[in-house]
Amino acid sequence: MRKSYISNIVKAMPDSGIKDFFDVANSLDGALSLGVGEPDFATPEYIRDVAIDSIRRADTKYTDNRGTAELRRAVAEYLEKFDLHYNGEDGILITMGASEGIDLALRTLVDPGDEVLVTEPCYVSYEPCVELCGGIPVALNTKESDGFRLTASGLMEKITDKTKVLMISFPNNPTGAIMKAEDLEAVAEIVKEHDIFVISDEIYAELTYGKKHVSIASLPGMAERTLVLNGFSKAFAMTGWRLGFAAGPKEVIFFMNKIHQFTTMSANTTSQYAAVHALNNPLREGLLGQMRDEYDKRRDIMVQGFLEMGLSLAVPEGAFYVFPSVSALGMGSQEFCSRLLEEQRVAVIPGDAFGACGEGYIRCSYAYSEEMITKCLQRIALFVKGRI
Repeated sequence: MRKSYISNIVKAMPDSGIKDFFDVANSLDGALSLGVGEPDFATPEYIRDVAIDSIRRADTKYTDNRGTAELRRAVAEYLEKFDLHYNGEDGILITMGASEGIDLALRTLVDPGDEVLVTEPCYVSYEPCVELCGGIPVALNTKESDGFRLTASGLMEKITDKTKVLMISFPNNPTGAIMKAEDLEAVAEIVKEHDIFVISDEIYAELTYGKKHVSIASLPGMAERTLVLNGFSKAFAMTGWRLGFAAGPKEVIFFMNKIHQFTTMSANTTSQYAAVHALNNPLREGLLGQMRDEYDKRRDIMVQGFLEMGLSLAVPEGAFYVFPSVSALGMGSQEFCSRLLEEQRVAVIPGDAFGACGEGYIRCSYAYSEEMITKCLQRIALFVKGRI
């Protein structure tokens, strides 16, 4: 019998838990979903118009591998609002979404056998990307009782002589947790003491409610040991444009670009023209504020709905997800989601798709209309009634 040509690492990698439930939900008549982590807002018209104009001018050639100089300058200026200071010439790399940034960062920093501390629950691609470059993912479990924040004590417990990288993502997907300055300061001291590099995924930096986002890279002594990842998908409603950016020490950016130029050449040219205008247009802050206010209202509706059902949760302070516990119903995450979909035709994502410590929870997105959220909550309430 012919041997398999498929990599053992890839064969052992599980499918995305998010994808599995989307596939089932899409096959059911009348199914509603709170599963997608994608803004329901259209990309603002002024951004779309610039993209169309660039195509009509036939500005459709390759750009500099790093991204256009104009966009890198615009990104550097934009990051100043978070007290982050980078040189657009050698401190910024434009990527195919923040997801490519995750992959490039890990391949640049991690050698086979290196341990990467991954704060969980977390976005589904982190651990697979660590494994693909031969690294060893080590889960840093966060708890509802701590508001799903990373604690200094939790970090210390997992550090070994093989630890090289710490991956964090706040505001967090799937929990909506944020880190305050004092939380980050305690983590930063440990990171510096143990000479660990940090990858900080800040794709939801614009989406916080009542508190301003703080980046760990803005703390003293952290810029030189932190890579910040961000992009246009969430705050600018540009998911399909596939555009992100990495900001960090010039040596790390240089070697990330070395991989980038051999794999994707450069990010989408049309998207880059649009992104410059997204950052530089004076309408930017007003539109971001309107979107944030709308999410805040939806957040309140969803949080109140789950609390009225009797489910416990840590009130999210960022992103656009609620992460309620369903353990009181005597079901695991997978069973709850499967039965909810079967009995009430509502798709939500099992918490264990985001790491083992997500077991007993479900992720629900409020990047949907109030009408859709209300309909789904009514169906979930019917499912939960009498089971607690």
